[in-house]
Amino acid sequence: MPSDRLKSQLESLQQTLNESNSPLSSEEHEALQALATSLEARLLNDTTDLQVDEDPSLVDGVNLMAEQFEARHPTLASTLRSVMQSLADMGI
Repeated sequence: MPSDRLKSQLESLQQTLNESNSPLSSEEHEALQALATSLEARLLNDTTDLQVDEDPSLVDGVNLMAEQFEARHPTLASTLRSVMQSLADMGI
């Protein structure tokens, strides 16, 4: 189920954010935290069976972050690309 994959990927992002020795800059950390909050809201909507419209800004934001993190944080960029795929599978 795509929402289960998204939840797993969100947990991975949260682990990265919670690492005390994270290589992320404060700006990167804040951007990822905002993204994680948006994804959590999206999952909450999905679990309550509310009708959810497509949100291109969420997908565009994930895509932009994946591109920005590609050189310095390739593992994180890969996780973000997986998030994009999960969102696409959910019809977002």
